[in-house]
Amino acid sequence: MRAVVVALGKIGLPLAAQLATCGHEVIGCDIDERVVDAVNGAQEPFPGEADLADVLQQVVLGDGPGHLQATTDTRAAIASRPELVILVPPLMVDAEVKIDWRILDAVIADVGAGLREGATGDGPPMTIALETTVPVGTSRSRLAPALEAASGLREGEDFHVVFSPERVFSGRIFADLATYPKLVGGLSAAGEIRGVELYARFLPDVEVRGMGGAEAAELTKLAETTYRDVNIALANEFARHADELGLDVQAVIDAANSQPFSHIHRPGVAVGGHCIPVYPRFYLAGDPAARLPAAAREVNEAMPAYAVDLLGPVADRTVLILGVAYRGGVKETAFSGAYGLRDELTLRGARPVAADPLYDATELAALGFSAWTGEPVDAAVLQADHAEYASLTPAELPGARIVVDGRGVLDPAPFAAAGVALRRIGRP
Repeated sequence: MRAVVVALGKIGLPLAAQLATCGHEVIGCDIDERVVDAVNGAQEPFPGEADLADVLQQVVLGDGPGHLQATTDTRAAIASRPELVILVPPLMVDAEVKIDWRILDAVIADVGAGLREGATGDGPPMTIALETTVPVGTSRSRLAPALEAASGLREGEDFHVVFSPERVFSGRIFADLATYPKLVGGLSAAGEIRGVELYARFLPDVEVRGMGGAEAAELTKLAETTYRDVNIALANEFARHADELGLDVQAVIDAANSQPFSHIHRPGVAVGGHCIPVYPRFYLAGDPAARLPAAAREVNEAMPAYAVDLLGPVADRTVLILGVAYRGGVKETAFSGAYGLRDELTLRGARPVAADPLYDATELAALGFSAWTGEPVDAAVLQADHAEYASLTPAELPGARIVVDGRGVLDPAPFAAAGVALRRIGRP
């Protein structure tokens, strides 16, 4: 089949490549000319995705049955009448998780214009799948009406809309695509059947499961991520209580999880990233009376302040934040706990400085952090579990008399030997 993937980011590009490896003709669309040029040159536009470089060489430059090419002209790609269009544009939010719909709406407008231009062709109705995580009801109340308005066509007759949530983890997307069931929910029964059929053509190793409606598929994605946020909040509550009792919460969690009905996650200094801090808010937008997701967000958002509590008095002290990335090994700061640490330290009269092996001083400054230049500090908080920090010793933190390990990755022995207090959340 011919397929179009709109937005060649960390999800969209591997998805487009997966389609092509299964023998399909794929057009990838992106507004960034740098990304388009890189893909057409069989080069990764971003690092860190396992096997992507090799797959691009195969599907862009190879002579196999499938092929991938990229373009900035989404409208023309849609007008070529592909059987399947997959939309993966980012849904941006601000610091209060207020949704900015502009990117998604612009993509919908381009797709709708392409639908109109290709409306006279032959063949079955085009299927348009949204994979971007959205509040429940978006496919039916926003996507489909906007496509109808832009194209003059009717959903369910001239084209189908389905929602199919991405269920992959950056860095291992091809493996995840071959592991987890693919969920598809349509706005009509016929559209869902067609969506299941099309996804099965390039995901041969997994079940492609019809959900009985787009709303069920949208809610499933929010349920997955909201569960994780609530679970982490519970672990954080246990950790704080363990600190009061002088117990090792990790030993408690490991023991509880040793039977099959307990799946407690790990506590930590913060819950960051594009997904877990955001999608529970999407859920609450549709179910504002829900109490657990709201309480979990409150608990998790308070963890940076709790980490500062563990330092003791910080007024007039220099405190080093180790890691501004939201998690180890990823150069991304979306909802990173480093921001909460910085703001709480400043509020309490401390002088926060920051370091991260993935960011230089200029980049740290652009993110709003004062870069550490190696001068003595009074204390430190490990915020991101970068591999470079696993072997960190007191000698690398001159002057620090107390260190809070917010991720539980440091070896306590060298700190004890040096007389440096090491505090770990929920662990003596």
